[in-house]
Amino acid sequence: MPKISNKGAKMPESPIRKLVPYSEIAKKKGNKVYHLNIGQPDIKTPEVAMEAVKNIDIKVLEYSHSAGFESYRNKLSEFYKKSGLPINPEDIIVSTGGSEALLFAMGSTMDQGDEIIIPEPFYANYNGFSTASGVTVIPVISSIDTGFALPPIADFEKLITPKTKAILICNPGNPTGYLYSKEEMMQLAEIVKKHDLFLIADEVYREFTYDGDIHYSVMNIPGLEENAIMIDSVSKRYSMCGARIGCIVSKNKELMATAMKFAQARLSPPTFAQIASEAALDTPQSYFDEVISEYRERRDTLITELKKIEGVKVANPKGAFYCIAELPIDNADHFAQWLLESYDFNGETVMVAPAAGFYSTPGVGLNQVRIAYVLKKDDLIKAVRILKEAITTYNAR
Repeated sequence: MPKISNKGAKMPESPIRKLVPYSEIAKKKGNKVYHLNIGQPDIKTPEVAMEAVKNIDIKVLEYSHSAGFESYRNKLSEFYKKSGLPINPEDIIVSTGGSEALLFAMGSTMDQGDEIIIPEPFYANYNGFSTASGVTVIPVISSIDTGFALPPIADFEKLITPKTKAILICNPGNPTGYLYSKEEMMQLAEIVKKHDLFLIADEVYREFTYDGDIHYSVMNIPGLEENAIMIDSVSKRYSMCGARIGCIVSKNKELMATAMKFAQARLSPPTFAQIASEAALDTPQSYFDEVISEYRERRDTLITELKKIEGVKVANPKGAFYCIAELPIDNADHFAQWLLESYDFNGETVMVAPAAGFYSTPGVGLNQVRIAYVLKKDDLIKAVRILKEAITTYNAR
C-alpha cells in the first residue's frame, strides 16, 4: 500500500477546527453551541464590498496579475500611507489570504531544516506552515503572568543558531491579544539586524487596539527595510474571512522577487475576492469606530465575567479579539471535547479552543483555552455562565 509523506504525518491538526465533529453531534442532539473557538466575526461585511461583487459586469473571469490587480495594489498602497505606513505598490504581492502570504515568506527566506523563532503561544497554523515548509519552530515562551509580553531579548539570543533565519511575531497577537509596544519592536529590530535575520510581522489585527494604545508596525522601523516582512489580510479588518485575500509586504527587492516566483507558481489570487477587497478600501472610518467600540465592550464583558469564576486566570488583551484563559481543570483538550459530547446547561453548551495547540513546546498550556470574543455581549455572558457551571460539574465527576 502506498504511504503518505513524513511531512504529511507530522502536519498538526488545527486545535480550532478539530473539535468540529463534536460540535455537530451536540447540535444534532438539539443543543445550542456558543462558538468561542474561532475568530469568525459576526460583524457585517462592509456593504461597499458586497455591492462591488453584486454589480460587477464581467464577460470572462480571467486570471489577474500574479501580484494581484495593479489597481488594487495602488489603492492598497494609498490606504497604508494614510495609516502612516511607507508602502508602495511594488512592495506588495496580493495573496490568497494571509496564510499564503506566510507560506510565501517562509518559502522565500528558509530552506529545509532552517529555524524560525516564534514567541509562544502563537497562531496554531504557524506550526502547520512551518511543517509544510520543512522549517523547525524554535519557541520562546511568554507567560500569562506578564500578560504575554515580549520575552527578554536574552531568551531570543540564546536560541539563535547558524540555522536561524527569522523571528515571527503576531501583532496584535492571536491567541493572546497582546500588543507589542514600540520599545519591544525596537528591541526585536536590534536583534534581527545584529544577527542578519528577517523579522516577519503578522499584522492582520492592526486596527483592533484598545485603551488608547497605538500599533507600531514593523514597516515603521527605520533602517529595517531589508529585514522587515509584513503579513496582512482583509479577513478581520473588514469581516471578510471568506474572501481569502491577503498580502506579503516588504521593501527588500530580492525577497519580493523571490516571493513573486511562488506567486507565479500558484498563478493568481482570486478575481472576485480582489474586486471586493479593493472596494472595501472605501469603507468609511465610522465603520471601524463602531467595530472597535463594539469589540472593546465585548472584551470588557468577557474579562469581567471570566474573573468571576474561581480559579480562572486571564490576561487582559490589548488588541485583536482573543484572550487566553487558564482554567482550574487538568486537561483542556478533554474538557473541550466533554463540553460538546457529554454536557449541556439547559440545552446549551460552549465550544472553546484548547490552548496546547497554540504552543510547540510539549506539555505547555494544557489547562488553558483560547476564547474569541466574536459574539454579542449577552451571548458572551451566557457562554461564560455555562463555562462556570461546566467547570464545577467536570471537576466533580
